[in-house]
Amino acid sequence: MIVLSKISKILVFVFIVLSPIVVDAQCAMCRTQVVNNVSHGETNLAAGLNLGIMYLFFAPYLFLGVIAFLWYKKAKVKPKTKSVLERIKS
Repeated sequence: MIVLSKISKILVFVFIVLSPIVVDAQCAMCRTQVVNNVSHGETNLAAGLNLGIMYLFFAPYLFLGVIAFLWYKKAKVKPKTKSVLERIKS
C-alpha cells in the first residue's frame, strides 16, 4: 500500500481539480439555443455558456477550500508565551 504525505495528497487534489477536462455543462433550458447556434456555425455562445456554468459550479468549492485552508492555518498557530505575571506565579 502506498502511503502519501499530506503535501502529496494536496498536490494530487490540485492536479485533479485543475486538469483540463472536457465537460459539457449545459442546463436543459439553454440546450436548444446552443444547438441552434452550433448548427449555424456559431460556437462562441456554447463555449461561453459552458465556461460560465463551470465557473458557477466550482466557485463554492473554491470558496470553501480557501476558508478550510485559512481555518487550518489559524488552528496551527503556536500558543503564546507566558506573560511576566504568569512566570512569577509559577
